[in-house]
Amino acid sequence: MYFGTQIVFQEILVPSAYAAFSGGGRVALAFWYPLGEGNLFQPFQIITHMFMHGDFTHLFFNMFAVFMFGPHIERVWGQKKFFFFYMFAGFGALLTHFIVCYIQYNYLGGGYPLPVLGASGAVFGILVGFAYLYPNMQIMLLIPPIPIRAKYFVLIYAGLELFMGLGNANDGVAHFAHLGGALFGYLLILYWRKYGSRFN
Repeated sequence: MYFGTQIVFQEILVPSAYAAFSGGGRVALAFWYPLGEGNLFQPFQIITHMFMHGDFTHLFFNMFAVFMFGPHIERVWGQKKFFFFYMFAGFGALLTHFIVCYIQYNYLGGGYPLPVLGASGAVFGILVGFAYLYPNMQIMLLIPPIPIRAKYFVLIYAGLELFMGLGNANDGVAHFAHLGGALFGYLLILYWRKYGSRFN
């Protein structure tokens, strides 16, 4: 979908309402905050935002994480359960992002929320799922190149996201969406542990 919009939306069918934003028509598929000024929200964005990415690097690292960790989870849970988990974490990430934007925009005097796009929230759910299934498996970090157990990696990564989110880092990253994906993924795992899953 990313490469398709690079050609179709950017070169052929750029919606005029989004043409002023960097990324051309691709940002039409991002999730725009629906309760503020601008009127750029469309219902389909609730789904399409998870299949869009800001640039190729964003796409590469998200898909690299899915490639590295996803198959290990899928082998244990099966395709349907894994897919449901992935989507649930992604929608949970969006809900978290929406709630945080609502609080910031309406009560903390924040500016108009930027659109959110990418699979990072669902990917954080995958990281939580991997750490749950393989807590002591060693992961070799890229920077710095040291091994670390999966459970510690996820906890440290989530802590960094929380720190950057609370620090109001103006880096264009939806840190609380990442945390939301991790949280909802973990809550779903707890639910399955207690009540079971219809996919089993």
